[in-house]
Amino acid sequence: MAKIGFIGTGIMGLPMAQNLQKAGHSLFVSTHHDAAPAALLEAGAVGLANPKEVAQEAEFIIVMVPDTPHVEDVLFRENGIVEGVGPNKLVIDMSSISPSATKAFAEKINATGAQYLDAPVSGGEVGAKAATLSIMVGGSEESFARALPLFQAMGKNITLVGGNGDGQTAKVANQIIVALNIQAVGEALLFAAKNGADPARVREALMGGFAGSKILEVHGERMIKGTFDPGFRISLHQKDLNLALAGARELGLNLPNTANAQQVFSTCAAIGGSGWDHSALIKGLEHMANFSIRKD
Repeated sequence: MAKIGFIGTGIMGLPMAQNLQKAGHSLFVSTHHDAAPAALLEAGAVGLANPKEVAQEAEFIIVMVPDTPHVEDVLFRENGIVEGVGPNKLVIDMSSISPSATKAFAEKINATGAQYLDAPVSGGEVGAKAATLSIMVGGSEESFARALPLFQAMGKNITLVGGNGDGQTAKVANQIIVALNIQAVGEALLFAAKNGADPARVREALMGGFAGSKILEVHGERMIKGTFDPGFRISLHQKDLNLALAGARELGLNLPNTANAQQVFSTCAAIGGSGWDHSALIKGLEHMANFSIRKD
């Protein structure tokens, strides 16, 4: 079994780390920011003072933090990962961050003799707990083969997309699709309810047709019930769409529907919803319409 360093044990990272423990791997966690979760320590994880010590002890070092600056910090801070890696070490960033920054980070880590994979995930907290995450990987085939048993302990749909940065590119593309589908479901249910139809029955009717989707099934139900505990926070989806729009500017592309979805998320944030689940995008639509699909 492998020695794994795991940095970032939040909503997603904690269950991912627990699934690695369940698969029999040894875990090392950094306490440079917060105390290590008791659940991991009780299952045998070792808490160490900083990312450097974690990297020195582990063969694989997994990073699962919110945004590009956070990844840069744990990699290159004083006593960061870069100071503890070298040949035979493999750094795996499973955060969702900038593809262009990822390429630069990978170059610096690879220069130490270590290897680097970007491996962002999709599937949310539910997928993290159930070990059914989709994992989009960028890096060498050799590194991917080494890491595959770890990925299999955390996910089901595991794809080597291409070189470093391509995993992050795939994740940004995923977030565009998810945002636009959430907006489509929200607009459809808002239209139905405003027109006097029962949105729950409309959703049920649509589930069996070509409009059926996982988002209609899961997030459509959240919209109807008004259960918007994250999940995946609106603020994080805003971050991902910012990556998409910034990348589009670099490439000379226009992504008009992505930009529109970002504006609706911004409406949610303006009314206090940054921490809501991203299915609460409908609340931004409702705010603009001055109408709620929920009778309460």
